[in-house]
This record gives sequence, C-alpha cells and structure tokens, in this order.
Amino acid sequence: MKNLNAEKTVFYIIGGLTVFVIILIVIFSVNEQKQVNGGVNIASYSATDSNRPKAKTDLTFFDLGKMSVKDEKKADFTVENTGSKPLILSKISSSCDCTVGTVDIEGNKSPEFGMHAKGSWTGNIEPGKKAVVSVIYRPSIMPVSGIVTRDVYINSNDPENPKLTFTVKADVE
Repeated sequence: MKNLNAEKTVFYIIGGLTVFVIILIVIFSVNEQKQVNGGVNIASYSATDSNRPKAKTDLTFFDLGKMSVKDEKKADFTVENTGSKPLILSKISSSCDCTVGTVDIEGNKSPEFGMHAKGSWTGNIEPGKKAVVSVIYRPSIMPVSGIVTRDVYINSNDPENPKLTFTVKADVE
C-alpha cells in the first residue's frame, strides 16, 4: 500500500511539473509573438471583404547587372495601397545575409532588415498612398561569383498578398 501511495505521489509531482512547464511555454510564446509584432495588433481581413487593404506592386524583380564583389547596388520597388483600409507591412527579412531591405513610407524609413531580422517595426500605408521598398545587395558579405538572385520578404495584411517578395539578380565578377 505504501508503494502505491509513493507511486501516486511521484505521478502527481511529475504531472504537475509537466503542466507547469506547458503553461510557461505558452506564456513565453505569446510574449515572443507580441515582441515580434511590437505589441501591435495587426488588423486582418478576408479576401471577400470589400473594405480592406490591397497591395499593388508593378515590379517585383530587377536585374542589377554586372557588379564587383566590392560593389553595393540597390533596387527600389513601389508598393501602393489601392484598398480602402491601411496596408500594414511587417516582418521584413531577406534570403541571405548579403541582402537587406528597407521600407520608406512618406519619408519615414525603416531600419535595415536582413536574413535573421526579428525587429518589431511595422509600417502603415494609408489608402491611395505608396511606399518604396529598397533591396540592397552587398556581395562582399558572402562573396560569390556568377549570376545570383536574392530576395527580400515582407508580410502584409492584404489577404490576397500576405507575403510580398522582391527579387534582385546580379552578375558578380
């Protein structure tokens, strides 16, 4: 009988600790998500909503041409909000440490975001307004030669374009 009670006690202690650890994981996960979004709630919409943001990009690819490993080149892309609600851009990252992205919304420029970016920056493009996304390629950081393509990714709250991708190509000599 004593053995059975001891086993139950151990079972309850292990079960209680397991539940406690799961609760801590949930709390830290929620807190991490708030930090990633800067504690900002980003409005979400469905594709069937008539009043929603709409991201319009005329160009998502640019050929930077030939360049030296020591060079730095940049391509600018325009994102226009053709919807009726604010377009929110967030979670900017890139495909390689040698490539960074920035967003300029009416003179308010984001910091540079690269491959491992975890910034809390968000940008709002009001209806009818535009932003400029700059993709900056610095081959000296990850030296390669030949033709390469690099990407910058940006999340948006446009349900039809939740992840925007801007690509540059270069011939590195």
